[in-house]
This record gives sequence, structure tokens and C-alpha cells, in this order.
Amino acid sequence: MVVAVGSSGLSAGVFLAVSAVMLFPAWLGGITALTVAVLVEVISTVLDWGSGTGLSLGVCAAAFAMFGVTKLINRNIELVREREASERLAVQEERTRMARDLHDILGHSLTVITVKAELVGRLLDIDIDRARTEVADLERLSRDALADVRQAVQGIRGLSLPVEIARAGEALRSAGIEAELPNSTESVPTGLRELFAWTVREGVTNVVRHSGATHCSVTVGEREVTVVDDGAGCRESVHGNGLVGLRERAAAAGARVVITHPQPGGFSLHVLKEEAP
Repeated sequence: MVVAVGSSGLSAGVFLAVSAVMLFPAWLGGITALTVAVLVEVISTVLDWGSGTGLSLGVCAAAFAMFGVTKLINRNIELVREREASERLAVQEERTRMARDLHDILGHSLTVITVKAELVGRLLDIDIDRARTEVADLERLSRDALADVRQAVQGIRGLSLPVEIARAGEALRSAGIEAELPNSTESVPTGLRELFAWTVREGVTNVVRHSGATHCSVTVGEREVTVVDDGAGCRESVHGNGLVGLRERAAAAGARVVITHPQPGGFSLHVLKEEAP
């Protein structure tokens, strides 16, 4: 351009500096822009076209401005990527929550339904009236399970501790297990009620499904809940999905899950909210 149009061609230095800043790494773009500014000054001086200082400063100013614009563009790109990653993480967490809730809900409900169905099969030839009553309970339980699944899918799942204790008693009685349940849950703080409700549900489900126990005791305190049985130990359930989900809920509430075997063959599920130091 300098050869073709003379001194006016030096204006192309601004374009070269801006292009270098946009296309090259920051350090290389800066060196290129500085080199172009020096060349503009040298060519103006050598060819006696007057002082090129103003144009050289323009080259530097344009390069610096484009550097800021480029940083802003790159930052916006990073923000978009971070937002997309956060959205993917949120979707994954929601899938995990839904899978955990569905496992706990259906695991408990289907266990009770299975136990009641077995009981109905035994009662058909013995006590037809009680069999009819148990069939009505089966229908109610299946409807409750369907409603619970719908609530879990909609994200409004919430458990009531008194309701879960009542359900636990019904499930244990249907399985022929003697139940010892608390009469009141008023001492439990509001923030721990749902966690304790999940604990009762998971613990009793494991007792009915795995333990072969004859007696199960549920105790609820201000900062702890315990489910204890005298069965075979429920060892296969210790690392099951239900207890994994319970540990996650407990950790979110600042509590911990303790599993012990207090007597030969017995099994204890204990969730404790430790006091802040």
C-alpha cells in the first residue's frame, strides 16, 4: 500500500496491529503491534513524510483497545461454557435425586405389597374376610405408591415422620414382625424430620426385606433416630443403593449414619445429628 499510494498507505499499520492482536497469542500480538508502530515511524522518517509519531501512537492505541475487546470476548465465552457445565451438573443432580427417591419409594412400597400379597395367599383358605381386608390394603398401597412416584417426579417429594412411623408399623405387622414404635415425634426439630422419616423408611424396608427378624424397635430423639432388629444382620444391604442415598441425605443435613450389630444376628441403623462445637 505504501508503494501504491504513498504515505497514506501507512494507515494500514492500524489494521495489521489489530489483526495481530486478534489472531495471535497475547505476547506475540503485542510484539507484532509494537513492531508495526516502530516501522511506521521509521518509514515516515526515512522517506521524509513528516513525523509518524501520531500514527504510531494510533497503532498502539488500537492494538491496546482490541486487546481489551478480545479479553472480554474470551471471558464471555468462558462464562457461557461455565453456565453450560453448571446446567449439565444440575441435570445430573436432578437425575440422581429422582433415581434415589424412586428407589426408596418403590423399594419400600413394593416390599410391603409383596409381603401383603403373600399374606393374602395364606389367608384365602383360612380367613376370607381378613383376606378381603388385606386386598383392599394392597389397592390403597399401590395408589399411595403411584402418588409418591408422581410427587417425586415433580420434585415436590417430602416425607412426614409420623406418617412414615405409621407405615413402618403396618409393614412390620404385615411381615409378622413385632414392632416397637415411638408414640410422639414432637421433640424432633423441623430441619431433621424429613431425614429421620427417610431413615425410618429405609431401615424398616431393610428389616422386612432382608433380616428375618421377629422384633424391630424404632426410637426417635431430638437429634437421633435408630432402627434396631434381632434378625440375620441385613449384611447384604449395608452397601445398597438405599443406604448410599441415606448417607447422602444425612451428609447434606450435617448428620452421619452409623451401622452396627449390637447383638448376635442383630442390626442397628443409627442416624445422628452431632451438636456444633
